[in-house]
Amino acid sequence: MMRRKINPNFVINISKIKGLDSIKWSNDTGLKMGALCTLRSLEKSKEVRENYPLLFNAIRLIGSVQIRNMATIGGNLCNASPAADTAPPLLALDARVKLAGKDGARTVPLDGFFLGPGKTVLRQGEILTEVDVKSLPSHTSTGFAKMGRTPTDISKVSAAVVLTSRRNKCEDVRIALGAVAATPFRAKGAEKILLGKEISDDTLEAASVVAANEAKPITDVRSTARWRKGAIKYLVRTLLESGLREVSK
Repeated sequence: MMRRKINPNFVINISKIKGLDSIKWSNDTGLKMGALCTLRSLEKSKEVRENYPLLFNAIRLIGSVQIRNMATIGGNLCNASPAADTAPPLLALDARVKLAGKDGARTVPLDGFFLGPGKTVLRQGEILTEVDVKSLPSHTSTGFAKMGRTPTDISKVSAAVVLTSRRNKCEDVRIALGAVAATPFRAKGAEKILLGKEISDDTLEAASVVAANEAKPITDVRSTARWRKGAIKYLVRTLLESGLREVSK
């Protein structure tokens, strides 16, 4: 609308719909975030901070407090920017989104929600109503990191990792990348390098190289494709190493 690409006859304000701004958490059901939850409300949530630190760390680096007081979790996802900072942590957390429209409601894995820059699987007349994340198992560490012109600026690259490991063996891992392809995405090739394997310098290096190769960055005014690939390799390796140290304590 701002760019005059569409000129609707009517605009519907959904901000008064009850329940769309709720934050609910329990160990059994995990975290349920209404689409209208502001980023600031999630940043201030004890449940988010203590149970999903990677999501908390991503949110607190988005813009200014004034922006986070207005921006919503649903808006950040439905905008479908490749650099959306909530997308990689939620992808790594295996989040699901609930969509509702005149034909009923459906639940979609976030991994299948993004179709391209500014494009999602939302159908005509549908809205996103909720984002759900399961509780994390024991022996699990999480991490998020981004690089931008400033710490709170739009990401040049971003990465999120969720790692479950016992006795130095990877039981589960999810690696998500942002700002290095047409959509935020899971680096599933890198995950396969680690899953079920003993974690060593060789496997960490191999996973980080594969993650960088899975990225399809562009060169634009903010950075080059070559730099972005190198940055992804560094971020993934760093997050995996810190996660391994965390679960080994």
